[in-house]
Amino acid sequence: MTRFALCAVALVILSSNPAWSAAPLQWTPCRLEHPLRLNSVPAHCSSLRVPENRDDPASPAITLKIARVAALNRRSHASPLFLIAGGPGQSAIALYVSYAAAFARINRNHDIVLLDQRGTGASSPMPCDFPQDWSEAANSPAAIREAARSCLTKLGMRVRFYTTAPAVQDLEEARRALGYERIDLYGASYGTRVAQEYMRRHGAHLEAVMLDGVTDPQRPIGPDTPLDGERTLQAIIARCGASGDCARAYPQLAGEWAGLKARFGPAQVALELTDPTNSSKMPLRFNREVFSASLRLLSYSSTQAAMLPLLIHGAARGELAPLAAQAVMTARQVGDQLAIGMQNSVVCSEDWPRYPGMQIDRAALAKTYQGTDQLDGLEEICLLWPRGPVAADMYAPLRSDVPTLLLSGEADPVTPPAAAERAARGLTRHRHLILSGEGHGQLATACVPRLMADFLDDPRPAQLDAGCLKRHRPKPFFVNVSGPAP
Repeated sequence: MTRFALCAVALVILSSNPAWSAAPLQWTPCRLEHPLRLNSVPAHCSSLRVPENRDDPASPAITLKIARVAALNRRSHASPLFLIAGGPGQSAIALYVSYAAAFARINRNHDIVLLDQRGTGASSPMPCDFPQDWSEAANSPAAIREAARSCLTKLGMRVRFYTTAPAVQDLEEARRALGYERIDLYGASYGTRVAQEYMRRHGAHLEAVMLDGVTDPQRPIGPDTPLDGERTLQAIIARCGASGDCARAYPQLAGEWAGLKARFGPAQVALELTDPTNSSKMPLRFNREVFSASLRLLSYSSTQAAMLPLLIHGAARGELAPLAAQAVMTARQVGDQLAIGMQNSVVCSEDWPRYPGMQIDRAALAKTYQGTDQLDGLEEICLLWPRGPVAADMYAPLRSDVPTLLLSGEADPVTPPAAAERAARGLTRHRHLILSGEGHGQLATACVPRLMADFLDDPRPAQLDAGCLKRHRPKPFFVNVSGPAP
């Protein structure tokens, strides 16, 4: 259930708890593999031994995977960049290898440090099997409860130790173990929550911070997501209408979208797809769950959103298989990279307990294409899931003078620019860049890799020259199966 939303080791470094003794990190040459084995990156790998329960000196130890990619400029004294992945549940190593080219400029002068957050990647991972977003079971309370029980039977009550608070302690311990006095941070999506918590507690050790797809510490993940998703989809349709080529290709797109939304709803259509991963025959019922998953997953980036008008237009004419196939393929790619057990520990401890105190307009959510399915499914999980440690001031406004670069996509369906604006209110030295027409995560978009490198080399937000973004345009829409207009 992904709606919210690799090398040799040798070492021993232990917790700062007096019952533990620290030892130097031992590094081994290694290669970091892309999750889909598309490429690999040379690095040095080690491991960090920390207590699973940070409040108990007698707690068993867990091993955290850590890797370092040395700066190309061996004479550089620039602060290292630590990456914090999103999800919750993604591996920092997997994030880096997937976007290594976007970090190439930064890596000229900065070491890049990759600590797989506890519960993810190779750091005591917590994978679980939940119904796929596009399956009929995705909105079956019984199926979701059974999946949660099965996961807890496998992982046990220890799942409660895999929240943000101990992860921030792990990150600080890694900084000390590596001997860095000051570091830089890049956090993506949920990783911006971890980064902001580190800023709150260890700001004296930060040189600069980059937050990409920013979460608001004062607002839990979940209740706003269907509304933000609906707003994003409407913006994509409006952008098509304002584009000559797209408007001419799909002059009735808004009406076609509205008709599909009303139909799926109650209707469902039996399909037989060719499985996009192994070419076998795959029976599937195109229903509200498939329709919702398709639109949500494809709206995350302008590259995928470029296909949405074509797919919506085809679906309105009865060609449902292409839209369903995109949902299946994208959901699998996302799901394969997330440790759902760890994700549940974070969300059920840090977000879901705050819902009862909020004024959630379920009638407004029900009018969106996602509806209340996400909240309802999460409740089934969180009623069973053990809660873990949460810092008492986690939801307080963040106050910091650490130089901070915030990155947002104008059409982000889950962390819209408004969330970054709220998060930035207590940041005295910040710059917020909003990319026109873009979705969730700007790491590899347009000139952003150069801007990030420039910012880290000279972390003065007001002096950052972001003029290159004025020339940026989101990906053009497909006008037929061949792609955009020439």
